[in-house]
Amino acid sequence: MQVILMEKVVNLGNLGDVVRVKDGYARNFLIPQRKARRATATAVAEFEAKRAELEKAAGEKLAAAQAQGEKLNGLTVQVSQKAGVDGRLFGSVTNHDIAEALTKKGFPVEKAQIRMPQGPLKVTGDHAVSVALHTDVVVDVTVAVQGEQA
Repeated sequence: MQVILMEKVVNLGNLGDVVRVKDGYARNFLIPQRKARRATATAVAEFEAKRAELEKAAGEKLAAAQAQGEKLNGLTVQVSQKAGVDGRLFGSVTNHDIAEALTKKGFPVEKAQIRMPQGPLKVTGDHAVSVALHTDVVVDVTVAVQGEQA
């Protein structure tokens, strides 16, 4: 299926690109998330008419994400979790816990924006985690996991 991208999509294209994707990816993800539209002749014409407006909105989103990224870059977040005497956690610290801690500090972040390449954190200490505020804005945050005795 051919679709017009309404915003930048990682590993796919930029705003306004007409790309061919699998039908299920378009129907189940891109179109419901309003990241793309079917590339029909009328849709292409409508897109070209609104192109400047959409590019301006995308630029504003990018600027807002960069401003938040400047404040968030290098921040340290404290998360407490029950742990044993050897420093291993009884549970784990997930992207949901980190997003919740960042929101309490005044940085509203979705849990899907937290990138944890090694998976959930299972030991106490400082861990580097990436936060993707925008497709072009990724900042590093330090998560200090503290153990509390059970």
